[in-house]
Amino acid sequence: MKKVPTFSLLPREEFSTLSLHEKNAYLQTLADDYAELHERERVLLDKETLSRLRRYYSRRVWADLKLDKSSDRKIDKVLARLGEAIRNESIRVDITAALMQETTPKRILRAPPQDDAQLMFFVPTIYDAPLKDDVHLMDVAPFSLSKKANKGIIKYELKDSLITIEGGAESGLATVFDYDIFLNMVSHLADEVQKYRRDEAKGLRPSLPPKTYRPNASHILKFCRRSDGGKSYEDLEAALDRLSNTTIKVVNLSGGKRRQVDSRPMISGYSVVSRTGANKIETIEISIPDWVYTSVVRNEKTLPLLTLHQDYFLISSGLGRFIYRLARKAAGKTEATYSLKELHKRSGSSQEFRKFAYDLREFITRTLAFPMPEYDLALEEGRDGAMLSMKYRHETSGLGVIPTLT
Repeated sequence: MKKVPTFSLLPREEFSTLSLHEKNAYLQTLADDYAELHERERVLLDKETLSRLRRYYSRRVWADLKLDKSSDRKIDKVLARLGEAIRNESIRVDITAALMQETTPKRILRAPPQDDAQLMFFVPTIYDAPLKDDVHLMDVAPFSLSKKANKGIIKYELKDSLITIEGGAESGLATVFDYDIFLNMVSHLADEVQKYRRDEAKGLRPSLPPKTYRPNASHILKFCRRSDGGKSYEDLEAALDRLSNTTIKVVNLSGGKRRQVDSRPMISGYSVVSRTGANKIETIEISIPDWVYTSVVRNEKTLPLLTLHQDYFLISSGLGRFIYRLARKAAGKTEATYSLKELHKRSGSSQEFRKFAYDLREFITRTLAFPMPEYDLALEEGRDGAMLSMKYRHETSGLGVIPTLT
């Protein structure tokens, strides 16, 4: 039986000293924490629910033993501690059950921003870049799955290569949500390459796309389907710091011999060209790394890139985004299967395997009610334990279907 994550509760005696307003505020915070921990939708507790939860705290159980508190007998002290533990466990079980009933599973996709409907007139193609011909960034997570910046190093040991992702000492590793900016950069470059080839085919003499990209901050936010609130601009600048300080190093393993590939940055650097009167980032200049530029600007009829569904940006969890990217690479328009152990290895997750497996199972369960873009997920039993099956599902959305390059 898998272990369900728990959260701590105030002891009953401490809870009883709170005012009615403080009790209700604490219970609402408890509900929010529970929803966050179990990937469920947050709810505002009504008066009836709050009253029920308060009763759970005050209800007496058989563990309320009438012991002489002044007694120095060892057995009385042991019984008192046992009674307190049983009492708290009873409260935890009751409140957990109530919160499970009050909350609903969290949706896979967050709601799009208010002005998102403009994308119906123009659907940008989202491209992801290969790291090398034989090593693709979609095979692993080249970022932290956490929404918060983490310090440290991620290492992947694949059958034909060793990949190391390292963040800056101060900025930390780039996150899966920072990576949206990288996708925007690659997609812009791919679009410029296609324009170059069209002009070349017409007999014109166009110039190759530049190695710098100068977008407006609001353009990046719109492309990534984020709101244009003030915090989004602050987050954008912090994300650029992490991307510019995160490097990827690959050691190819061929015939037992190792050939080291130089470390490659996510972006070669950036500068803020202009700011608004409110000191928000307005125009940015991003230096495109040579390895990205070379992988996209090739003399080929088709771009060596894979596309992502526009709803990818709406997937709210880092784990969900990792699973989608891997499905897009491995399953394509068919299906693919991975063991949960292999997924844990490829995710770069710092969680222990049991916790990772629990979160993945919860995510798969939620996709039954709220499907992930393009792919249906299911658990199967295999030789190495539980296996995740990812099967392509042809679908359309309000934004249309993103074409696939092969």
